[in-house]
Amino acid sequence: MSQRLDDLGGRRGAPSQAPTAEAAPSITTDVENKIRDLRIFSHFGARGHLGQKIKGEIHPSIIRLGLLFAEYKITGANARCISALTAFKSVIADYVTPTNNSLSRHFMTYLSPQISYLTSARPMSVSLGNAIRWLKLQIGQIDIDLPEHAAKSELYARIDQYMQERILAADVAISTFGLAKIHDGDVVLTYARSSVVEKLLISAHRAGKRFEVIVVDSRPMLEGRNLLRTLAAAGIPCTYCILSALGTVMKDASIVFLGTHALHSNGALYSRAGTALVAMMANQHNVPVLACCETYKFSDSVNLDSFTKNELARTNANTSTGNLRDEFNLQLLNPLYDLTPPAYITAVVTEVGLIPVSSVPTVLSRETQAQ
Repeated sequence: MSQRLDDLGGRRGAPSQAPTAEAAPSITTDVENKIRDLRIFSHFGARGHLGQKIKGEIHPSIIRLGLLFAEYKITGANARCISALTAFKSVIADYVTPTNNSLSRHFMTYLSPQISYLTSARPMSVSLGNAIRWLKLQIGQIDIDLPEHAAKSELYARIDQYMQERILAADVAISTFGLAKIHDGDVVLTYARSSVVEKLLISAHRAGKRFEVIVVDSRPMLEGRNLLRTLAAAGIPCTYCILSALGTVMKDASIVFLGTHALHSNGALYSRAGTALVAMMANQHNVPVLACCETYKFSDSVNLDSFTKNELARTNANTSTGNLRDEFNLQLLNPLYDLTPPAYITAVVTEVGLIPVSSVPTVLSRETQAQ
């Protein structure tokens, strides 16, 4: 191994010689393709340059949003969906229908590169994909004889209604149903940070319920810190621990609330990496697990594992492994999501009430019929 390091100019304790112009490309190719690339995980949302190979004009609001996505300044399925729909409203506002054409027919060609740009920043989430499909359906339903300003106003109203009913009002309903499961003296355990779980816990505290919260967190995102700050500022007694201490704190938990990235039709819960471990540990200790999920996050696909589709989280330069990122023979792997089998989910808290995971296809079927 040391001989191979020496061959690549990595001899320790001696000044390295600058590679020639001919040698440099071969070294770079060897390092990038043979050593840094883990072939088994090569499909995990590997991103190139932002907006690379995308043809068409990109709206400034989409460029701004793509940068926020790529830098993980906006995380969470709900936040990403709301920000994207808001940006699409700006795109619609600045769009001008060509002569001898209609908005409902031509706007799709202008919208496609905007979507592709966001996808180049981060892989499409299930919730955002569902929202975009809904938006395309609404655009197609606009009367071709409707004046442009009236068509735009109609789309504004429909987008606002979607965000209000499917996300904001849904979170309020989930909080109402969820807090009924919290009783005085309970110890609530949650993992990472979910916006809907955060709202639920704060609503329960404002309702006068006396309980404690255990926030379990993990690297590299450490999202639980933000949840901890919010809950502590609201006056809720909290305990914070890393995922490796889960076995120690689980015996004190009364109930577990988990956030959701997506819920598949087979009942599998797709959420932040580490969620499956929390659910399985809770099941082992006979602690009920409630997944909080808006129905717009339901997916008609079937997912059996987290290796078929996933995303790689960005490595935090401030972590203890941050200084190892430049080692050519080391790959830092941080899958962003995992899959929890339906057997470990007690119930799903949605805006339509508490339902078993087996009811996901029924809800999807009713939504399809309603459209």
